[in-house]
Amino acid sequence: MLAQAAAPADSAGASRTDGAPAEGAALARLYGEPLLRLPTDLYIPPDALEIFLEAFEGPLDLLLYLIRKQNFNILDIPMAQVTLQYLKYVEQIRLSNLELAAEYLLMAAMLIEIKSRMLLPQKKAEHEDEAGDPRAELVRRLLEYEQIKLAAYDLNTIPQVGRDFVRTQIFIEQSLVPTWPDVAAVDLQQVWLDVLKRAKLTQHHKISREELSVREHMTAILRKLQSARFVEFADLFDIAGGAPVVVVNFVALLELAKETLIEITQAEPFAPIYVRLAYSPA
Repeated sequence: MLAQAAAPADSAGASRTDGAPAEGAALARLYGEPLLRLPTDLYIPPDALEIFLEAFEGPLDLLLYLIRKQNFNILDIPMAQVTLQYLKYVEQIRLSNLELAAEYLLMAAMLIEIKSRMLLPQKKAEHEDEAGDPRAELVRRLLEYEQIKLAAYDLNTIPQVGRDFVRTQIFIEQSLVPTWPDVAAVDLQQVWLDVLKRAKLTQHHKISREELSVREHMTAILRKLQSARFVEFADLFDIAGGAPVVVVNFVALLELAKETLIEITQAEPFAPIYVRLAYSPA
């Protein structure tokens, strides 16, 4: 539906043509200069402003709108009501836009023809295929148009450049751009083989705590002392066994001395220390 709104030409509109704005603000700017008064010879044509209350893209769009608005069944269109509403709309736009009205008048003629055919008595057709609903072709076009319209709406919901988002450009300095070395595929293959080879050399080891017995070391010390009268203190320790063996061996010597099974002697300070049995072996 088209409505027209022209600029008022009565005394209320003309009373301000030679006056300044109410608050001293500029009405407009012409070449950068403020325009404080309207020109006395200003002419505003009657059709300067057109308001489109309902915008349709064609006769099918209008017809589909009328059917959906009245909740009519598109497969069983009441031609009398739809044709009447359609002609009222065409009459409203005929005076304002002849070119647009001619396009809609073609559809109006088609609706009147279908309505007339439905009012006339139907002759019995020789074949069942020849007898059909006069509205069938119109229904087919409406359904096809509705599908295209829905598809266009779905496409319109997809984000578009310039409407929903804009592309941004970021300047990156050349020094910040990473430079990759020129490596051949053969070199990469060789490096990968080396990695696999080193992976085979890596084995998992389970470290378990070594159980050391003080009694066993006491027995071993007594056996060494049986074969010699005096044994130097340092000769009773196995340095190769590590710190745990040295500590356990030292504890074994203290236990033997505590039980008076051995004697530890030293002639003078800082002199060698000797160990011997406290009893004579048989």
